[in-house]
Amino acid sequence: QVQLVESGGGSVQAGGSLRLSCAASGNTYSRYYMAWFRQAPGKEREWVAHIYLRGRVTNYADSVKGRFTISQDNAKNTVYLQMNSLKPEDTAMYYCAARKSYGGSWSSAYEYNYWGQGTQVTVSS
Repeated sequence: QVQLVESGGGSVQAGGSLRLSCAASGNTYSRYYMAWFRQAPGKEREWVAHIYLRGRVTNYADSVKGRFTISQDNAKNTVYLQMNSLKPEDTAMYYCAARKSYGGSWSSAYEYNYWGQGTQVTVSS
């Protein structure tokens, strides 16, 4: 079992930046595949990015590619999401997620076993 706690959300103007953190604790954090999702009001939860192999593999949704960077600090058991050039459409609750198994759909929320409580990001125009 792993526990995930997100932080770093807030309100910014379009073009601004935020860095989200996801602190993981519990059983053997390094064995899990980590991801960030987001969910805007009235919309389905959307995959944003994932990371594994101790940070050597990363992938991004097209909507954030080139603007967001996912990374992890294994010594601190923390995953980050650096968000630059933020747009109003990035406004959402952002969730950290962990999965135990490789394969399947990386972008499906159903593949992930553990979730944080979320941190709100609001981008104004």
